[in-house]
Amino acid sequence: MPPAETISVTLAPDTLRTVRQSVESGEYASVEAMLDEAVHALQRQRRENAERLDVIRARIRRSLDDPRPDLSSEEVQEHLDELFAEAQRDPRRA
Repeated sequence: MPPAETISVTLAPDTLRTVRQSVESGEYASVEAMLDEAVHALQRQRRENAERLDVIRARIRRSLDDPRPDLSSEEVQEHLDELFAEAQRDPRRA
């Protein structure tokens, strides 16, 4: 692991207050520990967002490549009505 580097960061007053309160309450051992966890959480969130975007792009690609004929607006509405009705019957599927 490379040696730590000291940097200077300017935080908004409410952000700084939150950081100090988290350290003072013992939730984090130090400001560095809290910021380290925050950066890791940001990296994890970015990875998860990128994965979700990849899934969406793949779905779009499959849809564009689908050889079946396009649906009419009436067919789309019927399908959406069925999905909404199903979601109302079983909210876990929404």
